[in-house]
Amino acid sequence: MASEEIAQLAEALSKTHVGDGELSYKGRGLKLDNAESVKDLVVEIKQYHGLRALRLEGNTVGVEAAQAIAKALEGKDQLQRCHWSDMFTGRLRSEIPTALRCLGSAIITAGARLTELDLSDNAFGPDGVKGIEALLQSPSCHSLQKLHLNNCGIGIGGGKILAAALTECIRQSSALGTSLRLKVFVAGRNRLENEGATALAQAFQLMGSLEEVHMPQNGINHPGVTALATAMQHNPELRVLNLNDNTFTKRGALAMAQALRHLQKVQVINFGDCLVRSEGAIALSAVLREGLNTLQELNLSFGEITEAAALVVAQAVKDKPHMVKLDLNGNCLGEEGCEALKETLENMDKADLLASLSDDEGEPDDEDEDEDEDGEEEEEEDEEEEEDDAKKTKENGVSSEESSRIKPENPTMLEVHSFLSSPSAESFIRLGEKRAELLEQQVDVSDPDKAANIFLKVSFVYNEETEVKRAVLETIDALLKNAFSGSSLQTYSFLSTLLVMMGLLKGEGKAKKVQVFPGHLLALEHAVQQDYFPQDHASLLLTFVSRCGKVLKSCSNATESLKSTLERRSTPQC
Repeated sequence: MASEEIAQLAEALSKTHVGDGELSYKGRGLKLDNAESVKDLVVEIKQYHGLRALRLEGNTVGVEAAQAIAKALEGKDQLQRCHWSDMFTGRLRSEIPTALRCLGSAIITAGARLTELDLSDNAFGPDGVKGIEALLQSPSCHSLQKLHLNNCGIGIGGGKILAAALTECIRQSSALGTSLRLKVFVAGRNRLENEGATALAQAFQLMGSLEEVHMPQNGINHPGVTALATAMQHNPELRVLNLNDNTFTKRGALAMAQALRHLQKVQVINFGDCLVRSEGAIALSAVLREGLNTLQELNLSFGEITEAAALVVAQAVKDKPHMVKLDLNGNCLGEEGCEALKETLENMDKADLLASLSDDEGEPDDEDEDEDEDGEEEEEEDEEEEEDDAKKTKENGVSSEESSRIKPENPTMLEVHSFLSSPSAESFIRLGEKRAELLEQQVDVSDPDKAANIFLKVSFVYNEETEVKRAVLETIDALLKNAFSGSSLQTYSFLSTLLVMMGLLKGEGKAKKVQVFPGHLLALEHAVQQDYFPQDHASLLLTFVSRCGKVLKSCSNATESLKSTLERRSTPQC
């Protein structure tokens, strides 16, 4: 070979052989239609001893070209990383699965053991997933650690195929004693929706090895979010969870909060544009209070979170030593709320954590408070109406049908039912000294919604008459001691529901607002002074009561007394 040709080959190799066993044709914009168009690439692949990574992203590969590349790869048993994103621009969708099958078959034939497969930004849809199905199930993927399928148009069907392939890979690899240990899964912008997400969640649960999950913009609502939350609990090494631009609402947020209690190594949580709302933000704050000490970034932007809930979140990150970013932009704080949030973080010497608030939506108008969730909640309520009707008054001890059949020999149940149906001081006193026990037999106080409901019914009958006052406060203590014996998530959820029912917090679901009477506030004032009521819970209440506006105007004296007590209770004792 002439010296000039050798020099040209050396120069070409210097551009494509980039170290660490990597051959790169990245970003060349080559139109590779047939075997002739890839002859130089094929030669390089064949002559590259110890090939570990092949980068073809940013070119467009046809079926014939893929077949030629595949033939060269059949001898490359050390191949580990395939960077094949954006590799089929302008190709017919029907061509892509065939090309992928050829390439996958070559990897299997070679006996290679992949650690990374990146096929992002290839709009191949469900058929494309079928093209890699055999590869994903094969021993070549038993060692896979990173799978990137971002922006591939996978859809629900493709999500199910992918989930089944991963599940089969887990089954086969486990049988050989080398179970799949996938660490990074990326599948944003794929229209997976609930069914696709739920199918993948089942595979994730079996893995138990995930460290990063990125699934933004997939049209996932609370059923899919809940399924993913359950799966994440089984992946304790998770460090990054990105579900940006899906739709949590209250149910999804509560499920994710519950999952995060099991994920103490998490560093980045991105729930931006997920409609977490205030109740969800409070639930996440509870988990932050309990742990998550490795957290570095929290994104709750564009979630319809109001000022008070945002302040609760800010207070919850106070003691996170590694925290570098808190994003609450695009929520409903209003100008004063933004200033209050900045001031709160400044007072904690954490002002540098806060991302820009330039896209804040402003305080919600009172008349619009319930409009945005109506459509979604109506659909959910239709699905559950029959079930709820069946349970309706079992929460209160008996159903209306059962009530008509109760015989006089069981007067206690009648009296409990009478009180729960129409609370009054007289019916409450008639329950006797074991009234707290009787009520707990009929109402599960570990359920935050039911606990809030029974608190409001009991405190409603509060008055200054000695017997009634004593009975109410003793019963409140007994009920709340049990209600507060669970996790912070459970007790924050109780307070969140209570605030919704009292009209201090915008909520969703079926929690009905009640008219607030002084007895409610005076009983609450008593409760916050007890040992079972944590200091941070008092701080949460103070945040909302201080911003109650006109809601508590009719109980001004009781409100001021409660605020004063909360301020004392919220101040750390020396």
